[in-house]
Amino acid sequence: MSIDMREIEQFLFREAGLLDGAQFNDWLALFTDTAWYWVPISPDQKDPHETVSIIYDDRRLLETRVRRLKNANIHAEEPRTRTSRVIGNVMVEAEKAEGADIVVSSRFQMTEFRRDRQRVFAGGARHGLVTGVGGSADGFRIAWKRVDLINSEGMLDGITVPF
Repeated sequence: MSIDMREIEQFLFREAGLLDGAQFNDWLALFTDTAWYWVPISPDQKDPHETVSIIYDDRRLLETRVRRLKNANIHAEEPRTRTSRVIGNVMVEAEKAEGADIVVSSRFQMTEFRRDRQRVFAGGARHGLVTGVGGSADGFRIAWKRVDLINSEGMLDGITVPF
């Protein structure tokens, strides 16, 4: 398989743009029907079932999360959160591994603003991407996503917007 790093970077940048633009249905469409999204409580956590996680959503829970975020009456999002993400250090880790065609790692910073309060999150993300799947303009879909926050073991107030 020929890997075009620019295409991979553009895909990750597009994902960040959809989240920053609160285009959650379009973000959800980037995931396969069997996808999962995981934010572990500890950077050395190997399995989301071994202990509590900050977030562990299969596809059905991702759909529920998006429905809640789109609901005009969601108390946790009144007023709506605004975010800005920066994605960098994108690297291909492996091909044909962990149930994906390509495993990609990156670093991120997300600034969140809501109710006169600003929070900054940072960490690393790993995406398991599949290629050649319909429904994605650039040919990638997310089979799984793991987000490791640098402060995952610290005190975190309610998190409503995905990373």
